[in-house]
Amino acid sequence: MTIGITGATGQLGHLVVQKLKERNTGATIVALVRDPKKAADLGVEARVFDYNQPETLAESLKGIDKLLLISGSEIGKRVEQHANVIEAAKEAGVKLIAYTSLLHTDTSSLVLAGEHLETEKLLKTSGIPYVILRHGWYTENYVGGLSDVVAHGTLYGSAGEGKISSASRADFADADVAVLVTEGHEGKTYELAGDETYTLADFAKTLSEVAGKEVKYQNLPVDDYAKVLVSVGLPEGIAQFLAGTHVGTEKGDLFDDSKELSKLIGRPTTPLATVLKAAL
Repeated sequence: MTIGITGATGQLGHLVVQKLKERNTGATIVALVRDPKKAADLGVEARVFDYNQPETLAESLKGIDKLLLISGSEIGKRVEQHANVIEAAKEAGVKLIAYTSLLHTDTSSLVLAGEHLETEKLLKTSGIPYVILRHGWYTENYVGGLSDVVAHGTLYGSAGEGKISSASRADFADADVAVLVTEGHEGKTYELAGDETYTLADFAKTLSEVAGKEVKYQNLPVDDYAKVLVSVGLPEGIAQFLAGTHVGTEKGDLFDDSKELSKLIGRPTTPLATVLKAAL
């Protein structure tokens, strides 16, 4: 068995490779990356793999039995990029594609959802056996600048009472690995989210307990929250995007209580407090 991982030098891909190695299944692991030199520390075979160079992809996929297609990071280009990979996988004879999609893609209001949904449709009509791994929110998405939040005693946001069912990036990596090394997942769509659900006010309370200092959550109108993000150095476009995810949070886009993630990985997902302690 040969397993290929796209984006293997990214945060998620790196974890997936390491966890595959730890499982010691005897499978050959291939890192599919833009720059193989950056994959040297992974300790596996690395092949050049650029979503934007479709004419080269099939050659790099030769001999790959199962492929983890980690979604590209270039918003607006991802459908075309993913289509390139899927077509190359057909040509190369890949037997299974597992794709990292977005939680409740078919109903989500998040700007990210559309490209994920289009990719899912491409997979379903490709003729290649597939698994759709709809990733929820990474808890790590909230830890940037955490020390400053603690220092100022205020967590700003625009998510209202929206519920968040996040999990650690490592939890999602374990799920991705599970579908690659076990059988019976073909044609399935997994809604993956954390066991624990919280609002940003709950997040601030947990952060207070972990940091030993009171942190309060202050809910702002979305435009005001975007301005706060710009004031701390984020570009306007990224600030608007992040503020938009808070609007989606209030609508319930980041909530799921099916516990499919913990069932798939065979253990509870990582508690919020654990991630916050590590981040601090």
